[in-house]
Amino acid sequence: MKYVNPVISGFHPDPSICRVNEDYYLVTSSFGYFPGVPIFHSRDLINWNQIGHCLTRESQLKLTEGKQHKFTAVGFTGIFAPTLRYHEGKFYMITTNVAVAKNFIVSADKPEGPWSDPVYLEWPGIDPSLLFDEDGKVYVTGTAVNDEPTGIYQAEIDLETGSLLSERRNIWQGTGGRFPEGPHLYRIDGKYYLLIAEGGTEYGHMVTIARGDAPYGPFESCPHNPILTHRSTGSPIQATGHADIVHAHDGSWWAVFLGIRPVGYPYHHHLGRETFLAPVTWTEEGWPIIGRNGHVDMEMEAPSFAATAQLSDTGFGREDFDSLELPFQWNFIRSPRDGSWSLQERPGWLTLFGHEVSLNDQYSPAFIGRRQQHLDCEASVFMEFDPAEDGEEAGLTVIMNESSHYEIAVIRTNGQRRLIFRRRIGTLWKIEREIEYEQSGIILGIKANRQCYTFTYSHPDGEPVEFGKGECSYLSTEVAGGFTGVYIGMYATGNGASCKAPAYFDYFDYRSL
Repeated sequence: MKYVNPVISGFHPDPSICRVNEDYYLVTSSFGYFPGVPIFHSRDLINWNQIGHCLTRESQLKLTEGKQHKFTAVGFTGIFAPTLRYHEGKFYMITTNVAVAKNFIVSADKPEGPWSDPVYLEWPGIDPSLLFDEDGKVYVTGTAVNDEPTGIYQAEIDLETGSLLSERRNIWQGTGGRFPEGPHLYRIDGKYYLLIAEGGTEYGHMVTIARGDAPYGPFESCPHNPILTHRSTGSPIQATGHADIVHAHDGSWWAVFLGIRPVGYPYHHHLGRETFLAPVTWTEEGWPIIGRNGHVDMEMEAPSFAATAQLSDTGFGREDFDSLELPFQWNFIRSPRDGSWSLQERPGWLTLFGHEVSLNDQYSPAFIGRRQQHLDCEASVFMEFDPAEDGEEAGLTVIMNESSHYEIAVIRTNGQRRLIFRRRIGTLWKIEREIEYEQSGIILGIKANRQCYTFTYSHPDGEPVEFGKGECSYLSTEVAGGFTGVYIGMYATGNGASCKAPAYFDYFDYRSL
């Protein structure tokens, strides 16, 4: 039986995996979105269902807000590269929150939570990982910081207090690629294997490995390094790296790692870094190789224990907002303001209460969105909105960050209700089209292909009318920057003032094409 990569599509980078008996759990980075660190479950490695988030409270996740600055944008701030581990009946997730420049650990008895408040570490850098050794010692492994020599650093740690129990030591410098990062230390058959990423999380990305007889080495570099890379290839999968490996319950080995699916020429990608899967084989000398001699295909042979075919569209379809809680695929930009949204104000509808923050601001707008997970897809909402004052606005957006987004929206201007299509690309923005629109109800739609977004509107009983277009490339990482992917979401704003009128959304449809 075959499976298709990526196994978790859309913005799901830096995957980390652990196994408990025949169950597999996986986390990914979340950057400036809230809740933080989505967690998934699988029984076969190819079908993954989200079961929650590790960081669901503001006491666990503080996110940067402030004046416009490149490195506090939603795609640069927040949670970088979590690692998930299981030890003696408890789950541990360790990660970096760059918004507060701290590394921390949270723990839980069940993977779906609740997760504890953070234990902050006396440990700088990013991409921390944990190894629970057989003698009871726990090691934290991470990256260099400030003026330290390049390389991977390690120390023994007290999990209860976050204090170091040994000195911080540089244990391996990698193979010469820039930005050695994303380390994971494993004890396998009496040896210590140190898996890292090199080359930067871009088109030169790669995975390398070394091994030694002790936790601090000395480490011998694998003669087959890099054990995974797609640099300088024509593969539809690029920028492969930042891997984690797992020993499956049938004795096989597997790797999860990030990659991208670029389009066009020159390459650009807008879905973000996604989660891919590949088998791991071992040489006679005891070295792991990921995939097909370090290369991975879109279609590969599934694990022997995969009993059912890979499902392509789990979690998609219509959201009717009939529950008292949002399903796990929904996110806010930063922590939502109290009173900015409700599922109870009008039962069966999502209500957004716009305030002074707009999509352009590096604060928390009244926004709820989900990842775009297919290159070819469409989304639509039914919205009722009666703006009471000039500047009040609500609609549907496709957004990469605060300076890169398109939207179709209803707005009040000079006492008139109008429908607009607007594009924001860096410091350039323009309302491309606007018309009068007097009805309170409207269906707003976005249809995406690999090159373009097409925006439509229709009356509740009418046919869709094309209203504007925007290129996907202008919302790509190569243009917009950051480490995330595109979201499609609903929003409301008073553009500098609080909205008197709420925006009501009856449903949100998303489907692949």
